[in-house]
Amino acid sequence: MDKWNERFMTLTEQIATWSSCLRRQVGAIIVRDKRIMATGYNGAPAGIKTCVEKGVCLRNEKQIPSGTHAEICYSVHAEQNAIIQAAKEGVSLKGCTLYCTHQPCTVCAKMIINSGIKEVIYKEGYPDDFSKQLCEEAGVKLIKYDTLK
Repeated sequence: MDKWNERFMTLTEQIATWSSCLRRQVGAIIVRDKRIMATGYNGAPAGIKTCVEKGVCLRNEKQIPSGTHAEICYSVHAEQNAIIQAAKEGVSLKGCTLYCTHQPCTVCAKMIINSGIKEVIYKEGYPDDFSKQLCEEAGVKLIKYDTLK
């Protein structure tokens, strides 16, 4: 395996520890030419109390299954936060690779496609086959990390 892939995936796992989500800790890094363009982890938007601060996960409280109703959550996904960070700083993501601890959901896949990211390397699966379909149709490579070994 390419040592850069190992380095970036290890870093996504470290960034995931910054998450303020009680249900799932996710980290993401967007890279071009071995340079980090942006990072993200899942957590509440600026100015909103996190689930850790509230002491409760809204999704768990309402028994919402993974992969459904992403809009009913205080957290912004790690991939979304990384893309938003790049936009705030004026960084183009055209042609980049996104490393993520988990496979992107459908909403994240749409943002990845429109941001110009061309490849996603993820470690853990996620119950959302439609996101895979969208990436395939748009020509975004979706690669499970353990297949690179």
